[in-house]
Amino acid sequence: MEEVLEVELDYCPRTVFEDFHDRKERWAVIVAHRRCGKTLGCILDLIYRAISEGKEDGRYAYVAPYYSQAKNIAWDYLQRYSQPVLAKANQSELWVELVNGARIRLFGADNPDALRGLYLDGIVLDEYADMRPRIWGEIIRPLLSDRLGWAVFIGTPKGHNGFWELYSAAVNKDDWYVKTLRASVTGLIPDSELADAAKSMTQDQYLQEFECDFESAIVGAYYGKEMRLLTDQGRITKVEYDPMYKVNTAWDLGYTDSTSIWWYQVIHGEIRVLEHHSSNGQSVPFYTGLIQSKDYDYGIHWLPHDARAKTLSSGGKSIIEQLSAKIPLESMKIVPNLSLQDGIQASRMALQRAWFDGDKCMEGIECLRQYQREYDEDKKVFRDRPRHDWTSHSADAFRYLSIAWREEEKVASKDDSIKGLFVGQTDVSLNDLWKQKQRTTGGRI
Repeated sequence: MEEVLEVELDYCPRTVFEDFHDRKERWAVIVAHRRCGKTLGCILDLIYRAISEGKEDGRYAYVAPYYSQAKNIAWDYLQRYSQPVLAKANQSELWVELVNGARIRLFGADNPDALRGLYLDGIVLDEYADMRPRIWGEIIRPLLSDRLGWAVFIGTPKGHNGFWELYSAAVNKDDWYVKTLRASVTGLIPDSELADAAKSMTQDQYLQEFECDFESAIVGAYYGKEMRLLTDQGRITKVEYDPMYKVNTAWDLGYTDSTSIWWYQVIHGEIRVLEHHSSNGQSVPFYTGLIQSKDYDYGIHWLPHDARAKTLSSGGKSIIEQLSAKIPLESMKIVPNLSLQDGIQASRMALQRAWFDGDKCMEGIECLRQYQREYDEDKKVFRDRPRHDWTSHSADAFRYLSIAWREEEKVASKDDSIKGLFVGQTDVSLNDLWKQKQRTTGGRI
């Protein structure tokens, strides 16, 4: 007879999590207020299932929006509560191996490629509202397929974003465990503390953080009102390419992180956004290949002013020079230089006349929803500059689109000596760059 080992974990679940630990559903989503213990509950659920499910060489994962966040929030919990069943631990790679050979590892959604090539029997995605939407479908979901693994999504609302869409779909499905934990209902935080918090927070902040209200605006979001209106008016839909009109692109170039591109048409005063792409670590030929792979009749490719920089590109060539190997130089223009605040205001105005393809622009739409001001923890106020995170490059590219689309009539009305629009007072045209390219290449293109 096989020996049965009884193990008692040093954990007494809060009442609100008891049915979560007993669930039979493969998929689960928990919308929870701050300080309710959701991260601890999910770490213990990972340990319990890793030791009890009996999977050979079981592999389980916990993912936070950032790797440093996973380490700071969950690593101590994982080490402490796995002790009764711990075989070994690796602090540098943030994993523990249990006595049955199962392994639990922490990851950050800021480096999703670290998950590629793995298999998983179960995963927890913590603060899913702060993650790129594509991380689930493109990377994590396939890792669960051959082992029929399970997944848990937990977090606090951040408006009508990807987490809201996941939750809204889950409530109507029988194979999902769904739970909402509001502070006014759970009783985990004293009423006196909630009353004091309500006095020192805005109504939107309080409702979002403690009452799990998806209808509250994302605190500090630049385009919260515009994105809500965009959704309510049904302007996130299917947007068809019209071959009667040129397709333009707007870029933000990342040298150490993401490069983002929007494809769009301007038709009768409407900005019809066809596609969005964002990726990092790719070469210039990757992006020129991406442009060429689309069956579009292109007009203008709008680039940020730093596309002229030579020191940040290979072989002493600017990004423009590299792009021109595959993209006609005369079709590339530099976005007019406006201040950040003027650019954000231009984006707000552009969003009022924009239509987005919901499928092909899904991640870009999420970036615009979550693009936020930086928060000063010391002064307890929002700064006048954006927070730099995974939303930044796509939001910047849309800002360039918003500035550029009004310039297109001016460009189209000129003669064939089309000028690029450069930063500051420097009167340099792309024709000048073209002449320089001819000189440096001996007249060959």
